[in-house]
Amino acid sequence: MTAGADDVGGARIGVVTFPGTLDDRDAARAVRRAGGVAVPLWHADHDLKGVDAVVLPGGFSYGDYLRAGAIARFAPVMTEIVDAAHAGMPVLGICNGFQMLTEAHLLPGSMIKNDHLHFVCRDQVLRVENARTAWTHEYREGQEIVVPLKNQDGQYVADDATLDRLEGEGLIAFRYVGANPNGSRRDIAGITNERGNVVGLMPHPEHAVEAGFGPDAEAGPRQGTDGLTFFTSVISSVLARA
Repeated sequence: MTAGADDVGGARIGVVTFPGTLDDRDAARAVRRAGGVAVPLWHADHDLKGVDAVVLPGGFSYGDYLRAGAIARFAPVMTEIVDAAHAGMPVLGICNGFQMLTEAHLLPGSMIKNDHLHFVCRDQVLRVENARTAWTHEYREGQEIVVPLKNQDGQYVADDATLDRLEGEGLIAFRYVGANPNGSRRDIAGITNERGNVVGLMPHPEHAVEAGFGPDAEAGPRQGTDGLTFFTSVISSVLARA
């Protein structure tokens, strides 16, 4: 753990706010629910405040002008995040954050409009394809989870060579189960880099961390908490490195 960890040994997880970010408070709450310390980070600062990991949350940074995530990629804080990610810091990009990770070339491929050209909002079943990353290691490979999905530019695309490499190297982190909600190539919902510290996905695990406010589940309506494991996974990864 970095020297920025708090006095009681908790993992410090930075949550970045850009103009147009919608889900930063939800992501911060998810960090706290998992037992971490949520550290607010501002898009215009060159300062990660000694955090141990970073979440790029969902929304419409800079109004999604030009392309979703295209302007946010050049925010001052992203310079620090790119360098930190290359050095091994865990980074999670959710929805708009996933778009930023592709724009920053921390993850391959790109995001375009949904194939049906409509905004989609629903609870989505995902299959865990890679349970070896900093953000997924407390899941089981093949496990099916349910988290909310909400996007308009959620279609993941890449050339065939890139898709084949993702398949061959086990870098697909999540796939959509059931009907593909946005036309993403090969039903890809999320991917990881080779090192396993950078993960991006379109669905929103931070909206499935607290009973009473999550998706419907076997336990009852709104009882789903499958997303919480993203955040407990990264916290245990950070503490294991301390």
